[in-house]
Amino acid sequence: MKKRIVSMFLALALTASLAACGGGNGNEGASNGNQGSEAGAAGNDGSDAGSDAADGAGEADGAGSSAGSGEAFKIGGIGPTTGGAALYGLAAQRGGQIAVDEINAAGGINGYQIEYNFQDDEHDAQKSVNAYNSLKDWGMQLLMGTVTTTPCVAVAAETAEDNMFLLTPSASSTDVIEEDNAFQVCFTDPNQGVASAEYIAEKKLATKVAIIYDSSDVYSSGIHDSFKREAETRGLEIVSDEAFTADSKTDFTTQLQKAKDGGAELVFLPFYYQEAALVLTQADAMGYDPIFFGVDGMDGILGAKNFNTELAEGVMLLTPFAADSQDEATKAFVEKYQAEYGEIPIQFAADAYDAIYIMKAAIEKAGATPDMSASDICDAIKTAMTEISYNGLTGAGSEMTWDASGAVSKAPMAVVIKDGAYVAAE
Repeated sequence: MKKRIVSMFLALALTASLAACGGGNGNEGASNGNQGSEAGAAGNDGSDAGSDAADGAGEADGAGSSAGSGEAFKIGGIGPTTGGAALYGLAAQRGGQIAVDEINAAGGINGYQIEYNFQDDEHDAQKSVNAYNSLKDWGMQLLMGTVTTTPCVAVAAETAEDNMFLLTPSASSTDVIEEDNAFQVCFTDPNQGVASAEYIAEKKLATKVAIIYDSSDVYSSGIHDSFKREAETRGLEIVSDEAFTADSKTDFTTQLQKAKDGGAELVFLPFYYQEAALVLTQADAMGYDPIFFGVDGMDGILGAKNFNTELAEGVMLLTPFAADSQDEATKAFVEKYQAEYGEIPIQFAADAYDAIYIMKAAIEKAGATPDMSASDICDAIKTAMTEISYNGLTGAGSEMTWDASGAVSKAPMAVVIKDGAYVAAE
């Protein structure tokens, strides 16, 4: 069991500067292109998250594999491409696909192509385990996933038993990386909470802060706990600290009223964008207009179903990726993503893109070959992960590194929604 390590790099990075700073059958890899259209259809059944992102994606997603000739590395992916969290999974699926296509076009990994098979788990733990088993039947050797935290915790236990290498782009709980086969591209929950409190205090955004969080969700609770501790250390006054659960996530008027009565100048929202959209809508109806500050799960709010995006103007969130960054790698990725899918990529797409390239770097460092068993590849790569560094789309232009904890060390960003788009905060 690895110790859960909260990297201290965030405090240093933020102190210096944070100005630039959320299926089917495993054998159908080559014919999974209908998942995008299924996700679009899911938007008509009343699901409230990300279905708009799937509209128009249709069969062009190529949601299955990018098979090369001869021997190939088989990389599986798992995430929600239908249902309430489809925006996250579709973004990760697509970002990963772009990376796979680029690598294969450039000659692969040491001359070997990648086969990429991404499975839908509908943000459900049991369905995620089922998808994992289907991918094993397909011959998966490495797993890029899962995308969301609760399913990833369940799948991580399976991968540990199988000694299957796991690199999650966006599941941020420390529970995901308890075993030595698992690594993260995203920040851990504690790191997000600490970094958010540091940023708010150092930028003097507010002195009185309210928190609304989902006590039934490990992602939200983990960020909440570390944020509250750090906020108090930094001299921020927590005027209200109110929870909701999965059974009470449609009416936030009580929590908002307590924040308003307490004089909160900023409300911290460490949860996903679906509920955040409701919070903003209800706050507007109350005439309450504080600064709203979220974390990486807030990314996607501009695509929330039936949401007046004008209400998100000025919302801030901590994230490792800003689509308006002017570095050449980001500009090229955004251009490709827009050309292929007709929309600007969110953080989850960038995390998955980086994840595939990180796997490539670790495979090359380890000298792994596709004729090796999944377990042998895992043994080789988990050592290589602590020896490589990678400068990707996420992390404010800094190199990412990993230690044996599986947590990533990289610089965060803060972005603000301005004129209907995410832009790097100053």
